[in-house]
Amino acid sequence: MAGRSYTTEAVVLRSFRLGEADRVLHVYTLDRGRVGAVAKGVRKTKSRFGARLEPLSHVELVLHQGSGELQTVTGVSLLRSHHAAREQPYRLNVGLVAAEAMLRLFPEQEANERAFRALARFLDLLEELEPGGGRPQVDPLVLSFQLKLLWLSGYMPHLDGCVECGSQEGLVGYAPAAGGAVCGDCGGGSIALSADGLRGIGTLVATPMSDAHEAGLTDRGAWEALALVTASYEHHGGFRLRTLSA
Repeated sequence: MAGRSYTTEAVVLRSFRLGEADRVLHVYTLDRGRVGAVAKGVRKTKSRFGARLEPLSHVELVLHQGSGELQTVTGVSLLRSHHAAREQPYRLNVGLVAAEAMLRLFPEQEANERAFRALARFLDLLEELEPGGGRPQVDPLVLSFQLKLLWLSGYMPHLDGCVECGSQEGLVGYAPAAGGAVCGDCGGGSIALSADGLRGIGTLVATPMSDAHEAGLTDRGAWEALALVTASYEHHGGFRLRTLSA
């Protein structure tokens, strides 16, 4: 059966060498969700579009879908290179966390326009991000992005009240198996949450990513948000992000 070609917006999330001149790409597309593709000859010096397929690049791809698992890149137009994000180490590390989160939370060839638009918006904001002095993993922008991905994928914990008794007072922890916050009377949960942490996480979820650094997230709140995100990945998805433990 003959293959067919289509054009779609995509963000390059990851790439690997294949043979002497090719690369395998993991991209997240607007029309098909996550797609695996091979870009042939892109590592040659005379490649027509190798430089356009760097990780975090926002591109328009022409993909040919044959009988194999990997599709083939036959054309590339660069929409946003995000060069400034790749060239600064802090920004790059923030971006790689987001890219891995997309790969693990949305692994299927199933379109999710809201997730794609969130990723594109995140990358635009990443270009303007002022490098912080702490660890990139607890930067408010990437925490905000991951919390929104959890919400879009249906894994966002319930934090408005205790999932066991319904009380909105005395919330002290997050219980992944129960799916949300718990009060001290109901056991406290496996992840400790302070009032600062709960307030900061709630603000990050409810406000645009562009306001993440104005969310009033304390250092303690940032680490608690990271712990909640990590625990949600492990319990609901059965995975850990390598970029969060680097």
